[in-house]
Amino acid sequence: MTQTTEREGCAPLPTPASTASYWHKEPSKILLNHRTTKELPAAVDVVVVGSGIVGAFAAWRLLQDGQHDKLSGVRDNVQSVLMLEAREACWGATGRNGGHCQPKLFGQPTHISRFELENYTFLKSFIEENNIPCDWETVEGCKAFYSKAMFDMAISDSEASAKLDPELGKLMTPIHPDDVNPSLKDVRLGSASLGALVQKPAASLWPYKLVAWVLEQLLERNGLSSEAPFNLQTKTPVTHIQSLPDGRWVVHTDRGMVTANKVLLATNAHTSHLLPHFGDLIVPVRGQMSSLIPPPSISPHTGKPLSYTNSYGFLGNKSQNSNQDDYLVQRPFNEVDGKVSGGELMFGGGRGQATILGMGVADDTTIDEAVAHYLRTELNNELDLDNNNTELKASYEWTGIMGFSRDGRPWCGEVPTGMGGGEGLFVCAGFTGHGMPTTSLSAKYVADLMMGKNTSDVKLPKEYIASESRAAIARTYVEVVMVDLQPDDYHC
Repeated sequence: MTQTTEREGCAPLPTPASTASYWHKEPSKILLNHRTTKELPAAVDVVVVGSGIVGAFAAWRLLQDGQHDKLSGVRDNVQSVLMLEAREACWGATGRNGGHCQPKLFGQPTHISRFELENYTFLKSFIEENNIPCDWETVEGCKAFYSKAMFDMAISDSEASAKLDPELGKLMTPIHPDDVNPSLKDVRLGSASLGALVQKPAASLWPYKLVAWVLEQLLERNGLSSEAPFNLQTKTPVTHIQSLPDGRWVVHTDRGMVTANKVLLATNAHTSHLLPHFGDLIVPVRGQMSSLIPPPSISPHTGKPLSYTNSYGFLGNKSQNSNQDDYLVQRPFNEVDGKVSGGELMFGGGRGQATILGMGVADDTTIDEAVAHYLRTELNNELDLDNNNTELKASYEWTGIMGFSRDGRPWCGEVPTGMGGGEGLFVCAGFTGHGMPTTSLSAKYVADLMMGKNTSDVKLPKEYIASESRAAIARTYVEVVMVDLQPDDYHC
């Protein structure tokens, strides 16, 4: 029997407490403190560790799109799924992110950009077909540059992508400082901007509400009895896992242990806590977000546009490198009985101002005050707020832990024995702060792989597949904690 245990250089468990995220201000009454059964089941078919977007979409797929055949009581392959979550459901990175979904269309192989577009389309269709109340809004993406070198590199990369895939090229529009139609002012950028790339498509959304809907539906459609195919256990951290000689796995928690035929680690930044081999392959990095109260200058009563309708990324501001981008979406305004509320500017980033750049930090119980100040003051420089540089007030300020991959790509698939895994242990993690355009189909791919289904309908990039050879190559790259100390390269 082999066992994975914690060791130096690996991620810790998620902290029990955390900073209060705006996205959690309306928590699901069904999911809060939820435990489907009082005790853990002794044995299940599949254990999913983690209840963020990867865990939710994998469980949905494993349970045949969430629908249990109540007449026959029979399922193909998967009979029961136990989801174990260290905190409340969706209380990690997915419930703490920037609230946007913007595929990357340049600066990477075009087939990866195509995959991100397919993921976007899949997610959009899923939300629309199920009428999920998660505030999905289709918008344009706008990458604004405050470094001429970065802008020049982005233009070169976008032209290269367009040459290889002309259809991708049609989705991107560069805006130079002297351009008139469109102009930088048209996308409401401040005078400091040195150029922009506008793309279609992108979206803003309430990510927690999306995942909460999926988990609620899994519970509702599959029943809440001890025999229910789906069992969610919150506040149940997994401490370590063991493989048995018969091919099954033992999952240990602080509430007891469970035997499973297969295990999926949807654990992102915390993966190396259970798989020490990933200690230098997926590293925790703390990001910071804020919900800023819009200034009176952009109130609906001023007659200005009601919102900044792009999904923004800001690169090179205050000499931050391309790994330290800032990002923004705006929540819609609401008016009830003549009183206007909402319109929060969901602004995140500022990692270049953070202590040790947030690298290797897995503690989201506090905020970094230097980053908080940056987020409250710097948006005036990046956008045209007509605000006379007045510091904005924040209704929420919070942190979250991203999982940065050493080679910049997620790790998906069955974990090789040489990486601490073996038959029946799967991973889908390491999304490097870019999960919304990649996670849903990645989770679907891994779920199909677990069930022995044909995975060809998901065109998962080969660069995402977990393998020993890939790990060996990744270890020739600069360590994650050193990346931000290297000369900037927009390609990374």
